[in-house]
Amino acid sequence: MPLSPVPAGSSTRAAPAPRLLFVDLLRGLAAQVIVLHHIALYGPLSDTAYALAPGTIDFFFGYGRFAVQVFFVVGGFLAAQSLAKAGPIGPRALLGVAVRRYRRIGFPYLASLVVAIAANNVADRFMDHSSISGPPDLTSVLAHVFLLQSILGIPAITAGIWYIAVEFQLLVLVFALTGLAQALVRAPLLRFRVQADSLAHALFGALALSALFWFNRDKTLDMWAIYFFGSYFLGMLLYRVVQQGKSAWQLGVYLLLMCAAVAVDYRPRLLLAAAVGALVYGAAKLGVLDRWPNNAIVAYCNRTSYSLFLIHFPVCLVVNALVWHRDLSPVAAVFGMAAAFGASHVAAFLFHRYVEVPCMRDSRPDLPLPLPVVAAAAAPVDSAARRS
Repeated sequence: MPLSPVPAGSSTRAAPAPRLLFVDLLRGLAAQVIVLHHIALYGPLSDTAYALAPGTIDFFFGYGRFAVQVFFVVGGFLAAQSLAKAGPIGPRALLGVAVRRYRRIGFPYLASLVVAIAANNVADRFMDHSSISGPPDLTSVLAHVFLLQSILGIPAITAGIWYIAVEFQLLVLVFALTGLAQALVRAPLLRFRVQADSLAHALFGALALSALFWFNRDKTLDMWAIYFFGSYFLGMLLYRVVQQGKSAWQLGVYLLLMCAAVAVDYRPRLLLAAAVGALVYGAAKLGVLDRWPNNAIVAYCNRTSYSLFLIHFPVCLVVNALVWHRDLSPVAAVFGMAAAFGASHVAAFLFHRYVEVPCMRDSRPDLPLPLPVVAAAAAPVDSAARRS
């Protein structure tokens, strides 16, 4: 999500908006936490290192996943920015939004699947662990290509990619609802009574409240956009207040409603999303949202965050396989985890430079990146393959 580690798509080709440096900081930090979460969650190195640092590993194991809320809030902010630039949204324009979005995030994602398939194959030769996925069959490959693996109940080839599917759904959903609002205001019964933007905003708000108090309480829905729409809508509200100069009272009321939803059913992830929203609003009020931190490291972490998100798990899996052995000491395991973290960043730099950037420059519909993934599925399928 890079969002999200992933930047929100747009239906126009307008000049990019100025960087919001404080938002970049939050997104870059969240990406690092997700990597640490997966290092703590998967692989035998964390099991061995646990005796030396149980508290730290438990923290990233149990709470690191909440960092994805930062991506959803930021993703909603960027989606609202894209909507503000969009014109009329009919079926053809909506299809164009989906295609452009997939071309932007999908091609690097598909390339990362090739890396993940290879990494699982390498790791399987050196260790026996539940975090290794078996060779995918054609059904699994196609499900991943069309971002349907979670919906169809197919085990993921690599960790964290459920987010890419959900973020894609969220963006298409907000554009679809905006298009619906535009169509409704042209209907004879509603003409001249309400503006399309106001109606779309009301639809978003109703859906967000439904998510907070109902959908987000059902964990069986966590492969659908509606499960996360409460956090996504917070980002959209932030854009209206911070960038469009709308009154902040709606934002304040919504933050209170998020807290009320947590009181009804305790969900720390919503508290973190609310905290992110309050931080972004506070940074805007202090005038530092687009001025701090003006730091090269922060800029780099934000720039490569999507590549890091895509590539870190295959790298960590291979490092676990090459470093771990039964007699490894906890101290050596900690160094191995640090090596996995560092190697992930090296791989992210290379992936960003040689895969993500070329995809951004040349995202033709006929770019043949899906072909290596489909070709990988031609490998013999182990019927007893382990799935992560």
